[in-house]
Amino acid sequence: MTISVVLADDQPLVRSGFRLIVEAEDDIEVAGEAGDGEETLALVRMTKPDIVLMDVQMPKLNGLEATHRLVAEGVASRIIILTTFEQDDYVFAALRAGASGFMLKNAGPEDLVHAVRIVAGGDALLAPSVTRRLIQDYAQRPAPPKNVGLSELTQRELEVLRLLATGKSNAELAAQLYLGEGTVKTHVSHLLRKLGLRDRVQAVVFAYETGLVEPGDS
Repeated sequence: MTISVVLADDQPLVRSGFRLIVEAEDDIEVAGEAGDGEETLALVRMTKPDIVLMDVQMPKLNGLEATHRLVAEGVASRIIILTTFEQDDYVFAALRAGASGFMLKNAGPEDLVHAVRIVAGGDALLAPSVTRRLIQDYAQRPAPPKNVGLSELTQRELEVLRLLATGKSNAELAAQLYLGEGTVKTHVSHLLRKLGLRDRVQAVVFAYETGLVEPGDS
């Protein structure tokens, strides 16, 4: 199966670099390039790629707003935010807009390829530095009330959500819960559907926002 990717960045040299990296892989192809947010919307709607590599700062429409609009439209393409900035407002805005991944542009080529494959496979990805800041941010907030949405989950699904939010992979979840990976994937799918969440990134945010998981949990 070939993964189709749209490259959205206002710098032609950056797009060229990304193209060289991803097209060096047999299972990834570039569906098109866009130099601003409005071009990105039109291109994604037309080509329906599996992945959009989305820059934050673009003319006409920034990457966060473009992400928000695409997700609100129900576009199936999954979005990885790529930026040189490490500011928290970009991180949290991207996650809440519905991005499935967030990486810094100084990541290595192999990390970029890995991110594309992981997110295309239905998982989600955060750079380690982003995860640390996400946890630190919630550590500084007052304890929130438990969200009523949690009552929709079974005890097993709550357990899976807690572990998922601490950064464990499906394999680690399966080992800790003495379950098969297929069963874990089913639990994750069910809890995402019940909570109306797009993917694991939003599940992590949800778990912290509702107080189900607190900084320091492991």
